[in-house]
Amino acid sequence: MRGTGVAALPEFVRLVSHPLRWRLVAELARTDLRVRELVAIVDEPQNLVSYHLRLLRDGGLVASRRSSFDARDTYYHLDLDRCAAALAGVGVALHPALRMAPVPDFATRRSGRPSVLFVCSGNSARSPIAEALLRHRAGSRVRVSSAGIHPKDRIPRHVVRVLLEQYGIDIDGQVPRPLDGTRDRRFDRVITLCDKARESLPVAEHWHRTHWSIADPAESTIGRSTYSKFVSAAAEIDTRVRQLLPTLDT
Repeated sequence: MRGTGVAALPEFVRLVSHPLRWRLVAELARTDLRVRELVAIVDEPQNLVSYHLRLLRDGGLVASRRSSFDARDTYYHLDLDRCAAALAGVGVALHPALRMAPVPDFATRRSGRPSVLFVCSGNSARSPIAEALLRHRAGSRVRVSSAGIHPKDRIPRHVVRVLLEQYGIDIDGQVPRPLDGTRDRRFDRVITLCDKARESLPVAEHWHRTHWSIADPAESTIGRSTYSKFVSAAAEIDTRVRQLLPTLDT
């Protein structure tokens, strides 16, 4: 009797089924991390961790970005959208009935609205963009604010323009805010968006910290217009904000 044959093992399953790679993926799903931090968490040699990170990166699940604070460091980031697409493909490959449903939105907790603070160095671009986008997507269900360790004098016109033109959000008149006024407040999530802010943010034991390593759109990039860099940064932040929403009640 001839068998019906077995489909080849999906690439996503092959990549994440290794125990160490699964651990790396699970840690990067929580926050962006550097190699030495992953080495300390998983308690494995650096060359082994780097090898498995390279496999995950070659498979398209993990991306890397040179630290803007210390160019000798590299931050690794899990591409959750790629993971979601790969997981959906695995389900359908096994059986059509396993087609994944859309990710549910979060429900407001009985204990009150979750609170989120976005932090970057100057509170002039990345953190106010994140604040505006989370407030836009979550409305009154989340208390959201942003601040800078060394706030700048104003928010660049490109930030105001990209939020208005791309998302219909008007923050004209908003000014950068200092971090000092938030240190004694409790937040369910404190998210740093630049590597310098992550390294210099004062430790507060009551803060649940997460890091998003986002390139500074104000930095010079040859061959791209200044406005397009702000559009790209806002799009990346918006993706992260959408992925944050289902986690805010956990």
